[in-house]
Amino acid sequence: METLTYSFPEEKIQGMLAEGPRLRLRRADEGDLPYIMALEFEPENLKFIVPFEEEFHHKIITGGKASMDIIVEKHDGTPVGYILMGGLLTEAREAEWTHFIIGEKGQGYGHEAMKLIKAFTFEELNFHRAWLDCKDYNARALHLYESEGMLREGLIRETIITNGIYENLVILGMLDREYRERKRNNLEL
Repeated sequence: METLTYSFPEEKIQGMLAEGPRLRLRRADEGDLPYIMALEFEPENLKFIVPFEEEFHHKIITGGKASMDIIVEKHDGTPVGYILMGGLLTEAREAEWTHFIIGEKGQGYGHEAMKLIKAFTFEELNFHRAWLDCKDYNARALHLYESEGMLREGLIRETIITNGIYENLVILGMLDREYRERKRNNLEL
């Protein structure tokens, strides 16, 4: 059996991470904290995520190695969303997109941001797998993820409590070979 070794490419997570036709991804800095916090605690977003406190994000931005906050922005620097990516140090090369929040909904930014985070994960970082979870009633997000090639891998029943009610999470994932197949079929950037 072949032994896999993994060395994380630290230089690949500095500055601009990926660029597309309308959007780009960059590593967040401390100046982005108010935007990230506003997105997480915006009432429309809050019902679909478990938010983190500002200190959590501050630690990730200033010294985190296993996770990073990523700003989704237009080419002019106007932010339109953010992604929290974890698993950067896993030997299995498995990324978790913990938060994927687009502030300007209905503009197609979610699709382009998904394409960019996939390209960054599978092409730049050379990861094997990426996954995320989503509340089972978040139809808009589930549609986005599935239309972007994420496959439902399972359901975790009654795993989180929101306002005193147990809720289910759908697990969706993508493997590097599935991404490459989509790329060959011109479904990716």
